[in-house]
Amino acid sequence: MSDVQQRIDQLVKSNDILLFMKGSASFPMCGFSGRAVQILKACGVEADKIATVNVLDDAEIRQGIKDYSQWPTIPQLYVKGEFVGGSDIMMEMYESGELQKVLTA
Repeated sequence: MSDVQQRIDQLVKSNDILLFMKGSASFPMCGFSGRAVQILKACGVEADKIATVNVLDDAEIRQGIKDYSQWPTIPQLYVKGEFVGGSDIMMEMYESGELQKVLTA
């Protein structure tokens, strides 16, 4: 595992709710990242409980997270070390009530 993959793995495993995104929870820098944060808030997750990684700050992380998850887009949500998906999947899961269950499990 490369250094970047190890860094990502450590982040994923050490945060209950982790969102790799463009920007931060308080200042999203793309619409999809903003939507992901809003979905989490709509599920009752407090902003201070969302760990975020701004992929715009680190090109290695930006590419590395795509390789790590084998998912081509950002944002990417991880809950308790498990990859959940991007903003479209988060929205589908939210609408079906599944995301709320994953977040409170």
